[in-house]
Amino acid sequence: MEKQQPLLFLIVAAVVLLLGLGLYRLSFWLDNYPKRIVIPVVLLVSFALQTAILFLFPRLPTDDSQTVLSLAQNMLYRGDYSSFATSGYLHMFPFNFSIVLYLKTLLSLFPDNYLIIKCFNIGFTLLTTLTVYLLYKELNPWSQTHDYGVLVLAATYAPALFMNNFIYNDVIATALLTSALYFAVRFMKELSLKHMLGAAVLLAAGNYFRSIGAIFLLAIAIGILLQIRRIGVKKSVLALGMTVVLFMVPGWAQNLLLQATGKVEGSVTANSAPVYMWLNMGINVKTFGFWDNRQSYTIYQRQAGYDKKKSEALFKNEIGRKWSEADAGDLINMYYKKLVWMWTEGTYQVERYGVGNGSSTFGRGFGAVGDRYSYTTSATEWFKGSSSARVGLIWILYAMNMVMYGFMLVRLIGGIRAGRFAETPLVLVMLGFIGFYLLWEIKSRYLFPVYPLVLAMSWMGFKDAYAAIFPNKEKRNECQTTEPVQFG
Repeated sequence: MEKQQPLLFLIVAAVVLLLGLGLYRLSFWLDNYPKRIVIPVVLLVSFALQTAILFLFPRLPTDDSQTVLSLAQNMLYRGDYSSFATSGYLHMFPFNFSIVLYLKTLLSLFPDNYLIIKCFNIGFTLLTTLTVYLLYKELNPWSQTHDYGVLVLAATYAPALFMNNFIYNDVIATALLTSALYFAVRFMKELSLKHMLGAAVLLAAGNYFRSIGAIFLLAIAIGILLQIRRIGVKKSVLALGMTVVLFMVPGWAQNLLLQATGKVEGSVTANSAPVYMWLNMGINVKTFGFWDNRQSYTIYQRQAGYDKKKSEALFKNEIGRKWSEADAGDLINMYYKKLVWMWTEGTYQVERYGVGNGSSTFGRGFGAVGDRYSYTTSATEWFKGSSSARVGLIWILYAMNMVMYGFMLVRLIGGIRAGRFAETPLVLVMLGFIGFYLLWEIKSRYLFPVYPLVLAMSWMGFKDAYAAIFPNKEKRNECQTTEPVQFG
């Protein structure tokens, strides 16, 4: 973690603001061109940038990403499902079978190559980029411009571009959950159940890949209930009932399929690690919930012998002990640190998972291990260790993150004053993440699924601030649009 340097932060933040103004001017220039040209071109440029990053930073999988790849290989080439047995990885974490199954499918259809998997990540990132733009437009139907700025911002946002190097569930789940939220917002606006069906399917799929869909589900449900008079009781109940049922389908289907094919006996979650394990990690005064050096793993694996019920009792006792031994000041300080570090780290740990920080290794196939690259390039050398390029990237992302929070606050205050609550579902998702990760084990990477919402809301706030500071300029800029914007 870099030492706080207020002067440097202010300088970098000023540079970020200047780049934002440049992007804003670019968006007005792009307004001279129709969507059928601009959107594909921006997405194509983003695809080129992401592809270049994959070749310039050939990051090898590590930790859980390496494990799920190995499991996918074992299942595909050797029919080995022993990981579901006691002490196996999927016995402990059955929720990761989704990414294993996904990788197994890709490996069966395409050459056994990291690049193929990462290219599919690019596809999901492009879907997220497009969805950010579409969601923004749904929330701003009165805008007199095409608002291409938010599209370009999403298409060039560094954490999203680099995270394609991470072979895991983050990129996939983010695309699916963001798309689900988009269709839910359309339902609340247009009251068409076909949009809610799309939201329900995407929400179920996103949750299957990463089990945080409940946050989005709760936000969508509250958003619908807040508008129940306009939507109607019957339609609201039908929409919510359909969404809840479909939300459960992937888990049910997975269990039935595994048991029907003889891969497992009984439910895969019967003796999985309980939620109390992550809650126990989350209550740690020394590391404020970041990682407890396998102490919680030891309770589940050794003391409870991989037995879910036994470990639940042990974890409850451990959590109670921590609460009783810590005074109010310790707990307040711990939760304060969790909240501040989690939301101000700013990079979603892309430095580790996207850029990488190791030497090259020339092993072939998926057997190579470690925090390394397949081969070195001028870029990997440039970003090695504590180089200026690496530190500079971290500082830019950190400052950019804080600036975006500032513009989000502008939007929220303006919305409350104007009685405009169109962004309520987005705000509820953000609040859900804040509350959840105050209790859960933390990594800033866990916030990756909210980056699309941060981009959309911060761009709204940026436009609000610009219009408040330069009202005449804003009106003149909007009048310069040569092609009328069509809605509906």
